[in-house]
Amino acid sequence: PMSEVLRKAGIAFREGYDAERLAECAPDLAVVGNVLSRGNPEIEWLLDSRRVPYDSLPAVLRRMVLGDRSNIVVAGTHGKTTTTALTAFLLRENGFDPGFLIGGVPLDPPMGTHAGRPDHPFVIEGDEYDSAFFDKRSKFIHYAPRVAVLNNLEFDHADIFRDLEDVKRTFNHLLRLVPRSGAVIVNGDDTNLVELLPVPWTTVYRVGEGEANDLRIESFSESVDGSRFNLIWKDDPWATIAWSQHGFYNARNAAVAALAAALAVSPDHPAAFRIDGLASFRGVRRRHEIRFQSPNLIVIEDFGHHPTAIGGTLKSLRNQYPEAWLVAAFEPRSNTARTCIFQEALVPALSGADRAVIGPVNRAELLEPAVRLDTANLVSDLASIGTKAIACRSHDETYRTLRNEMDAPRDKPVVVALFSNGTFGGIIDRLAEG
Repeated sequence: PMSEVLRKAGIAFREGYDAERLAECAPDLAVVGNVLSRGNPEIEWLLDSRRVPYDSLPAVLRRMVLGDRSNIVVAGTHGKTTTTALTAFLLRENGFDPGFLIGGVPLDPPMGTHAGRPDHPFVIEGDEYDSAFFDKRSKFIHYAPRVAVLNNLEFDHADIFRDLEDVKRTFNHLLRLVPRSGAVIVNGDDTNLVELLPVPWTTVYRVGEGEANDLRIESFSESVDGSRFNLIWKDDPWATIAWSQHGFYNARNAAVAALAAALAVSPDHPAAFRIDGLASFRGVRRRHEIRFQSPNLIVIEDFGHHPTAIGGTLKSLRNQYPEAWLVAAFEPRSNTARTCIFQEALVPALSGADRAVIGPVNRAELLEPAVRLDTANLVSDLASIGTKAIACRSHDETYRTLRNEMDAPRDKPVVVALFSNGTFGGIIDRLAEG
């Protein structure tokens, strides 16, 4: 979507990389994205010529945008984009004009970026991925949090982190940046996050189902129309939420977003912050997004690429459509999902479906067989616990297989959930045509 954003802003842009063109532009600053590495012609020119200063995007954000603002940094393995959107949305619903930077395409707020008022909070998605080829620190280290939100913590990004302890280390570094006048909000049901506690230099609030949490989520239920739950703050009722979003994971996203927004503007009386606006929140694209719907067929696109996220979405879909034939299609595309790291964890995650369709491993030729996800073994392991599965060798084969599932005569509706952090070779749009 960036090209459209630039066009609307009247900013000229050029595709591709050309050292001579960069030299002619003579910019005041080169902002280096973290997808660029040594060997890129413009990177090599920057390093050779020393004529143009350069920095990472997170560092530039810290210096030029975040500055001395009251920043809410939303971190975690899952749910960052939705929680960031929710926090900004709730602040706007309460009459504030927050700045925000959301790493997706939200429906609410109606844009992904906004400068906001300098004296109002800034909400930013805190990615743990590295900042640039010359700065291997996590992006969120640059974001100067006043309120830090830690939704959950699991191993991911195997191309960046060695193991779970390495991920914990970078989250620990984020916690050390929170000032004593700020706050930390953690998922109190996540043992990996609880192990990072205590954080004695600032105030910590826990959110979750357990009795030890400061903000509790109670009486969660869901149906095809959405979900409902109660929020209990310090043993007193705060609000009953009935909204169109699904999954307990989204109830938790809403709870931490509500507390983050409240602490940013009303730290002494957070429960006085109004959160009834959640009823009208429309969500984020590619998160549990219905792409096609008829009485007998529903096609859903989801960004899920980690076993926990996939399993949670399938559990929610089973709650919504208990009588349906549920098909889960998964593209092993992320740098971690392509490998065997999630080989075992994907089995219980995908077992929530009646039928699992595994697409081809993205850029499989770049991985040695010993470290590559073994889709044939995944199918075998799923079959051993009663889940029908097939591994496809191409996107066209995946499309044909799913098309057959959609067209097969059944006495029940069919729900097809497509999990990918990419385009799934274009088959999502093809299947969305119904």
